[in-house]
Amino acid sequence: MPRPLVSDARLYLCTDGRRERGDLPAFLDAVLSSGVDIVQLREKGLEAREELALLEVFRDACDRHGKLLAVNDRADIAYAARPDVLHLGQDDLPVTVAREILGDSVVIGRSTHSIAEASAAAVEEGVDYFCCGPIWPTPTKPGRHAPGPSLLRHAASLDTDRPWFGIGGIDLDNLDEVMSYGVSRVVVVRAITEAEDPGAAAAEFAKRLRSS
Repeated sequence: MPRPLVSDARLYLCTDGRRERGDLPAFLDAVLSSGVDIVQLREKGLEAREELALLEVFRDACDRHGKLLAVNDRADIAYAARPDVLHLGQDDLPVTVAREILGDSVVIGRSTHSIAEASAAAVEEGVDYFCCGPIWPTPTKPGRHAPGPSLLRHAASLDTDRPWFGIGGIDLDNLDEVMSYGVSRVVVVRAITEAEDPGAAAAEFAKRLRSS
C-alpha cells in the first residue's frame, strides 16, 4: 500500500515490543488500521539482533497497512532494517553522519526540548521533522524537564514548512488543550499502548486530530 508523507501524518505512536503481553502483531494491526500514521519501536536495552527481529514484525505490519516505520536513535539499526524514518535525540549521532550512512531515502526526525533546539531543528540541514516536548512530565522520560506550552507556541510561530509534533503526556483528556497551543500532530505512548482498546483509542485520536 502507498505510504503517507510525514507532512500528512498526524498520529505518531511509540511502543515497546509488547513481549510481556505477547500480542505485538495483533496490536500493530489494530492501531495501524485505526489511524496511526507512524509507529516507532522504542525499547531501551535491546541487543541489535533482538531489535532487528522485532522490527521485522513492525515492518510487515506497516507494509500491510501502508504506514511508516520509525527506528529510534540508532543509525546502524536503521541501516540494517531500512525503515522509513530514523528519529534522533539531541545526544545521538549527528544528523550529517546519519545522512552519510542512510542516504536521502530515510526521513530523519529530531527531538527538541527547548526554544533554542526547536528553532535549530526548523532549519538544520538533513532534518525532515521535529518533536517538541515533553509537554508534561512523563515516566517515559524520567527526570526530564517539561518545557510546557511555551515551547509549543514557539514552534507554532516558526516560519518553517517542516512538520512538527507535540510529545509528552498527551492523552485524550488533554488533547484539545494541546491542540489549542498550535499543535496539529502528536506523538503518543501510554494513551494508546495502555488503553483497554488500543484500536479505539487510536481511532479517537486520529478523528480529533484530522478534524482540527
